Amino acid sequence: MRILKNRRFAKEAASSGLTDVNLKQAIAEVQKGLVDANLGGNLVKKRVAIGGRGKSAGLRTILVYKASEENVFCVYLFAKSERANITQEELDALKKLGKEYLSMNAKQIELAIKENKLLEVE
Repeated sequence: MRILKNRRFAKEAASSGLTDVNLKQAIAEVQKGLVDANLGGNLVKKRVAIGGRGKSAGLRTILVYKASEENVFCVYLFAKSERANITQEELDALKKLGKEYLSMNAKQIELAIKENKLLEVE
């Protein structure tokens, strides 16, 4: 599975200490069906442990994930200590963004990577 991060997610991940290794582990769990919440619109919430803290004290990721697709898009990240959850308005915007990402073809994804709109996790 190809893992892609939008720029905002990548920036938040770097400042929060979320490594690509942590992210890959979390997405491997998502592929096994281990999600913390299915938010609808192909969005899932997944808790991620960082810095020796457990998942409950760690970060929350919002991913655009569809099992039949070859790409997973990392779109939003927040620390539980900063906020309990996302708002309905944020959820609606993320669903719209997810729909846009899932409609992209391979050529559009490559262009987004080239333009640094998406970053690929190696």
